[in-house]
Amino acid sequence: MNTGALGKTYHDGEVIFNQGDEGNCMYVIQSGQVEVLQEIDSRTVRLAVRGEGEFFGEMALFESQVRMATVRALGPAKILTIDKKNFLRRIHEDPSMAYHMIKKMSARIRQLSETVTRLENLLMESSN
Repeated sequence: MNTGALGKTYHDGEVIFNQGDEGNCMYVIQSGQVEVLQEIDSRTVRLAVRGEGEFFGEMALFESQVRMATVRALGPAKILTIDKKNFLRRIHEDPSMAYHMIKKMSARIRQLSETVTRLENLLMESSN
């Protein structure tokens, strides 16, 4: 991992954090992509791919829980780390940042809800 002026550059396949790790910061993708993976019943499932300008790991700023997934670079990726203190300072300086973050989190919750509904419908159909 190389440290740049504003962020860290991760190489293809390099893990940024692992499922089960303690979390105390979030990340913003300055360039490149990452994949979000979760171990489920000894299988690795890709939950999402995130790209430039997107964020991940934000739940660690709001909850004292371990990381729910593993995130690793898909090709070279430059990632900025933001701890809770800097996050709160940035929100204080630019409250619209909080609005944009909540808007994105809301969209992710809506997408997750739609996925759960589709899976429930599939399960109901297959049991009939």
